[in-house]
Amino acid sequence: MRKGFTLVELIIVVIIVGILASIGLTQYNKVVERSRASEARMILGTLRSGEVAENNESGNYLDVPGLGVGAPTACTTTHYFSYSCTTAGLCTATRCTSGGKSQNGTMGSWTKTLDVSGTWGGSAGF
Repeated sequence: MRKGFTLVELIIVVIIVGILASIGLTQYNKVVERSRASEARMILGTLRSGEVAENNESGNYLDVPGLGVGAPTACTTTHYFSYSCTTAGLCTATRCTSGGKSQNGTMGSWTKTLDVSGTWGGSAGF
């Protein structure tokens, strides 16, 4: 009797490993995107603090460059998001799909918002 695996057994193992790898890669991409969303939460919190301070001082809300926070208003190679604030105090982080830092196109573009009252919103659950 010969020792070893048959071709059918090897094909079944390769198929199982492929299925497990595809599931793992999908979950990995979600975890990576969730960690990248922490950048947006941190910078939006800083923008909110700046908006509240500006409103307390002058009674107005400013755009991102006026706050002096250092958040990019366009996609750059240093951030995963671009940021904007309205004159009503609503700040938005928009996920870059091109032109930004090490992009992953599988998740697409989505937004995260934070207003001056501390209410989160946006188009994704991250």
